[in-house]
Amino acid sequence: MSSIEEQPNTLSPALPHTEPASTASADERIFTASQWQLMWWRFRKHKMAIAGGIFIAIMYFIALFCEFLAPYPLQTRYSMYNAAPPQRIRFVDAEGNFHLRPFVYSLQEYSDPVTWRLTYKEDTTKIAPIHFFVRRDEYKFWGRWTSNLHLFGVTGEKDTLFLLGTDDLGRDIFSRVLYGARISLSIGLVGVMLSLIIGAVLGGISGYYGGVTDTILQRTIELLRSIPTIPLWMALSAALPPTLPPERTYFGITVILSIIGWTGLARVTRGKILSLREEDFVMAARIGGTSEMRIIVRHLLPSFASYLIVSVTLSIPSMILGETSLSFLGLGLRPPVTSWGVLLQDAQNIVAIAHTPWKLIPALFVIATVFAFNFLGDGLRDAADPYAR
Repeated sequence: MSSIEEQPNTLSPALPHTEPASTASADERIFTASQWQLMWWRFRKHKMAIAGGIFIAIMYFIALFCEFLAPYPLQTRYSMYNAAPPQRIRFVDAEGNFHLRPFVYSLQEYSDPVTWRLTYKEDTTKIAPIHFFVRRDEYKFWGRWTSNLHLFGVTGEKDTLFLLGTDDLGRDIFSRVLYGARISLSIGLVGVMLSLIIGAVLGGISGYYGGVTDTILQRTIELLRSIPTIPLWMALSAALPPTLPPERTYFGITVILSIIGWTGLARVTRGKILSLREEDFVMAARIGGTSEMRIIVRHLLPSFASYLIVSVTLSIPSMILGETSLSFLGLGLRPPVTSWGVLLQDAQNIVAIAHTPWKLIPALFVIATVFAFNFLGDGLRDAADPYAR
């Protein structure tokens, strides 16, 4: 019997190719997703942006509740511990015994035999345990509600907890850094919000109307951008009287930073408006009798809101650095206002840095915050165009 090779039945209908149910549902989910959903899905793939966003959220949480989170109130002084070094948190004492509750050793003043400077060393015979929810020095939360509850601290009257050391007046630098976050971070937000309003409105008007209006606004922007930033900040800050109350000085510095910071956003807004002003939805709004300002504010600006959010996020670090630079040079905020720039004024002296290097620690918070905002801005910039590869 001859072998017969089996041949495929070409007359039978071919079965349709079916995709897995999970792939089909995923494609349908993408096709029906809104622009904001696509942006969020793309953004959460950017790990550094997520980390930066978490860090920024933590810093703003600290700024909101700094009175409760700080071990000491802002102006609390320990004159016995001027320029004291940071106290190290420990779990194991000098004898090798493990403690479930963290502790610090008390500080003891002594004279350095080489430099003859009075400094401090740890007294290993005195342990100060660290407790949570400690009632100690009173403060006013947001200047309104009096309380003495702190997140953590030491309970003994003579015990101290200086995580980042003290300044020349014996004030805890860690507590002052937390208080300074409120001023430095809020200046970034408030300044950028003012810049957003000015830049979006003027950029929208410039791009929508064009002609002479566009020419005047663009030449004004070019003039402002051609002036060196630091000398201009210094000149405008010097115009503020030194006798101004802290609140007005804060407001003045914020306005000064906003005056300088709106030009870049205005350029971005103008370019987007130029590309959108002839679209069908704009023509429909005109035919419907919508006013031109309403077209700009309610139709054009929301159409590229994602790009505005990215621009704002990347502008906040510039505002923070601007305030820090002005305050460091003595032209911005001044004591008793406390910001990161004001705290860094103590680190202007090379001798002070050599003897008390912990005074530079506020600069680390500035650097970390700027990096976090830049990472967040990069993630938002990628997410703003979810269709890009």
